[in-house]
Amino acid sequence: MGNNYSEAFIKAIYENPTVYHWCNYTSEFLTARGFQYLPERENWDGKIKRGGSYYTTRNGSSIVAFKIGSKWKLGDNGVGVIGCHIDALTAKIKPISKKAFKQGYRQLGVAPYSGGMSSVWWDRDLSIGGRVIVKSQDGSFSTKLAHVEHPIARIPTLAEHFGKPSEGPFNKETQMTPIIGHETTDEDNATDEEKKSPLYGRHDIKLLRAIAQNVGVSVSELYQLELELFDSQPGALGGLDREFMFCPRLDDKLCSFGAIQALVETSAPSDAINCVALFDNEEIGSLLRQGAKGGLFQHAIQRVFQQLGDFDDDYLRQTFANSFFISSDVTHAVNPNFSDSYLENHKPKLNTGLVVKLDPNGHTTSDGVSTAFIEEVARRTGNKLQYFHIRNDGVSGGTIGPMFSSATGIRSVDAGIPQLSMHSIRATTGSRDLELGVKMYSGFFNTWTSVDADFRKGDI
Repeated sequence: MGNNYSEAFIKAIYENPTVYHWCNYTSEFLTARGFQYLPERENWDGKIKRGGSYYTTRNGSSIVAFKIGSKWKLGDNGVGVIGCHIDALTAKIKPISKKAFKQGYRQLGVAPYSGGMSSVWWDRDLSIGGRVIVKSQDGSFSTKLAHVEHPIARIPTLAEHFGKPSEGPFNKETQMTPIIGHETTDEDNATDEEKKSPLYGRHDIKLLRAIAQNVGVSVSELYQLELELFDSQPGALGGLDREFMFCPRLDDKLCSFGAIQALVETSAPSDAINCVALFDNEEIGSLLRQGAKGGLFQHAIQRVFQQLGDFDDDYLRQTFANSFFISSDVTHAVNPNFSDSYLENHKPKLNTGLVVKLDPNGHTTSDGVSTAFIEEVARRTGNKLQYFHIRNDGVSGGTIGPMFSSATGIRSVDAGIPQLSMHSIRATTGSRDLELGVKMYSGFFNTWTSVDADFRKGDI
């Protein structure tokens, strides 16, 4: 089954390259499997019942999905949550991306999102996609997803023959501007109808035409763009025995894919709500409304509670105290060429099992109680765990775990799928790691309430 999950992920990540595509893909996946969509802007009265499966979204880039146990009781019972992020390092199209021709080249103004446009972005085949705001002739607004599959952009390196200028450091504003075509003599040949778009003059007319054609509207209907560049090369299984998966955008769509699979494939214990929360903007601090600090999980779950019982703040706090959260973001597998950079005895391997991430300075949310909890889940479900801790002379990355646990008070652990080359434009994980992730996530959903019952005896 391992390669089946991996091959399905490779297909999904190619067809859904941006956060907006991934959220839409996840929504359609859940709907096809019996989950009911609950729009945030609508009233949920009478739409939620025990034994049901539901999801809601925000901004088209974050999603919370949950299954409600048939005997779940507000206050006495809790919520088992797996949280991930679905944004990725990228290059975003600037509000005015049109640039003057330079040496006969047509170029595109882009800005790095988090650590995007690093050295690994040079000489890659880059496609473009994202969300388009459209204003129809009747005055109504809607969004459409754009995905131009063929590579339209490239950031060319300076050949080493030019000596020191080719060695860097490089200016991301002036020396990493993508080329998207050649200058042409009939440049400003926009029609009067095309000039009606408020985007005319802000973006290259050829780009506007390509996007309009891709989403099936006229240029004049384009009202706003949220586009980004991404690696167009499909993922692949590799290694002599196909034991690796080479793929773009693993961080953190890999864990999000596995968590959703597990939610769909398991049944919530009768006394639990099982939930997956996928957030945007983790790579830039999670501060926006669609990020982990935006409160989507809390708002959605409070509305669920209001439909299932006599809601008040005391019941909410009691329910959160009886809950458990896995912050699941990819983590570092040991790189054999740089093994000395890893802490001894904390060197996770591919195709082995989920990795518990620990950090004494609060960059992750794992503590003694939550680590013991997830270890007991693993023992009862036949899963193997690994451990990662940064060296004292290293710098630890962060996750959504600390901000989520501090906002809710829910006991929380950081545990994710291992990968090589984190934040590269293409990374590597094991071809069985997704299967192992689904197995662990499923084990959590199936057993967390029984594990918690034993922890509750000791008031922890």
